[in-house]
Amino acid sequence: MTAPLHLTLPDELSGERLDRALAVQLPDLSRSRLKTLIEEGRVSLVGGATVTDPSVRVKGGQSFAILPPDPEPAEPVPQDIALAVVYEDDALIVIDKPAGMVVHPAPGNPDGTLVNALIFHCGDSLKGIGGELRPGIVHRIDKETSGLLVAAKTEVALNGLAAQFAAHDVERCYRAFVWGAPVPGSGEIEGPIGRHPIDRKKMAVVSKGGKPALTRYKTVARFGGGIASEVECRLATGRTHQIRVHMTKIGHPLLGDPVYGNPKVKGTSAPLAKFLKDWQRQALHAATLGFRHPVTGEALRFESALPHDLTILEAYLKQLHIP
Repeated sequence: MTAPLHLTLPDELSGERLDRALAVQLPDLSRSRLKTLIEEGRVSLVGGATVTDPSVRVKGGQSFAILPPDPEPAEPVPQDIALAVVYEDDALIVIDKPAGMVVHPAPGNPDGTLVNALIFHCGDSLKGIGGELRPGIVHRIDKETSGLLVAAKTEVALNGLAAQFAAHDVERCYRAFVWGAPVPGSGEIEGPIGRHPIDRKKMAVVSKGGKPALTRYKTVARFGGGIASEVECRLATGRTHQIRVHMTKIGHPLLGDPVYGNPKVKGTSAPLAKFLKDWQRQALHAATLGFRHPVTGEALRFESALPHDLTILEAYLKQLHIP
């Protein structure tokens, strides 16, 4: 584990923003990097509270502890892991990711990821991104979310796909199973998403410091008289845990979600709660992915059927009845 950094600010930095003051004292870390560490809850007053606002003004003599994350491996290793390849050419590859697979190596998940599998699968067809033979990840889906994901094999493809995602010019449609029945049955959920102010492992709709987020939803089926519903969610933005956070915000968390899924809706079904007791993943599936090919300009659109576990869940929901 990386040891925390400790420093005391000199008097001449009084009145400066926290991120700027730390950047002056830690020249090896960029201001943007320090801002991210602050927002992630990795900076605290020695003997005091965690500070999550990069713009807070500091005082001379204040002492801070900075806990950088453990470094990631410099070069992910290729691993022979089975992949469901939906489409592949010289520029890109589309994968139907199973629940339980992490997309990118990170502390706690150094290998066994989609990136490790792609390096092995693509081999010499990876043309080099950033000077390394690695796939270009332009978007991610949570470890326990299943479904479609595209990765670039060349620098040109990476830049082209990244531009489409940045311009929100990509079709991303998810199938979600939620507690209760949203009213109205369709609409938009808007609210900036950032780190939860108390639980730093969670995201939340926040009043300041978050990134704009918009989810469009439509109810496609109701089960058990409104005990649960299937909702189609289309992303206008792509924030961490966006659908999970936004559906929770309107009172309809995803079934099986171990982080956000505590049901607080009227008429919660005890049998359904028992059925979900041993579930370790949210009932969310990236079902549709559409974009323009970054090299040829061709319109590409892919669909993925529900995986086996969600098919079982859907069948169970269809036989639910009001007690």
